Amino acid sequence: MRTALTDLLGVEHPIVGFNRSPAVVAAVTNAGGFGVLAASVYGPEELDAQLTWIEEQVQGKPYGVDLLVPEKFVPGDPADLVASMRAQIPAEHFAFVRGLLEKYDIPPAPTVDHQQVAASLTTPGAIALLDTAFKHRIALIASALGTPPPELVARAKELGVVTAALVGQARHAERQIAAGVDVLVAQGTEAGGHTGTIATTVLTPEIVDIAGERPVLAAGGIADGRQMAAALALGAAGVWCGSVWLSSAEDVAVQAIKNKFLAASSADTLRSPTRTGKPARQLRTAWHDEWAAPGSPDPLPLPLQPMLVDEAWQRIDAAAEAGHEGALKLESFFVGQVVGSFRDIRPAGEITSTMAAECAARIRELAGRL
Repeated sequence: MRTALTDLLGVEHPIVGFNRSPAVVAAVTNAGGFGVLAASVYGPEELDAQLTWIEEQVQGKPYGVDLLVPEKFVPGDPADLVASMRAQIPAEHFAFVRGLLEKYDIPPAPTVDHQQVAASLTTPGAIALLDTAFKHRIALIASALGTPPPELVARAKELGVVTAALVGQARHAERQIAAGVDVLVAQGTEAGGHTGTIATTVLTPEIVDIAGERPVLAAGGIADGRQMAAALALGAAGVWCGSVWLSSAEDVAVQAIKNKFLAASSADTLRSPTRTGKPARQLRTAWHDEWAAPGSPDPLPLPLQPMLVDEAWQRIDAAAEAGHEGALKLESFFVGQVVGSFRDIRPAGEITSTMAAECAARIRELAGRL
């Protein structure tokens, strides 16, 4: 299949696989798609190691990275960024999270200090990750949560790296075009993670009409070849898929949450700011009900909310993997409405090739009706 995206990136299938797991990224690229690593879950040193590993696996095939570069975030003292931001978290929020863990009897567990990763969810933190990414042979860098800093676009163009940006409204696309972005990703509300409120089938043609010659990718609600064919019919040059890889063998999510995904319906997600401070679609569980209960505090803005809840989620994940009843009630992760279509756990490469084959078959079937 040939589209503006396959020509631009030099790939066989117009399928972008976005995931935090390096093994998923490598598998998608090696299957003919284009893997993109969610870089903002790493610090600079760890990101460097992960990108080195990916390059060893793909042997010169193209891949990319995605950064969360929020336009709005709580500022901190550059001299001591983590401590200065953590000091802004109210005592009542710490007390609420402690009480929540006690209510569900979540046991203590060894945890990793991810506070520096939370600090990456600021423009200075994102620039540090950008420095790391540009030391590697990336073919694309994507910006989420706002217009990319001018430095990102300028450095990418200088190095011949394609720039992409996720948009949820037409006005977002106009700002990205003015910033010089090469590819627009029209992400509908069905998607997992940070989303707006407009559906993919409405948003995609709107963005296509605005984009001019820029390729547009459709994102949100795409997990099989039929949905991919629909995206191409809307004018997209390819698809940006995230949630579907959560049903892959290579994804690093604990088995407990994968089991919940397999049991979920498409109605079992919601948009909530309780993990990051911005509305993000995820599997609805007791965690969200507790935050919505009377007397619960309001979630904090980015990046304070992830700094507040990171350790709690590490404890919940560990306890849920061990079969702890209370943790299983709370256990959740970012996922789109396509979770209702998950039937089994498959290799990411198989998901990629199957989606491409199903899409081609569907297009031929439709063409045969003319």
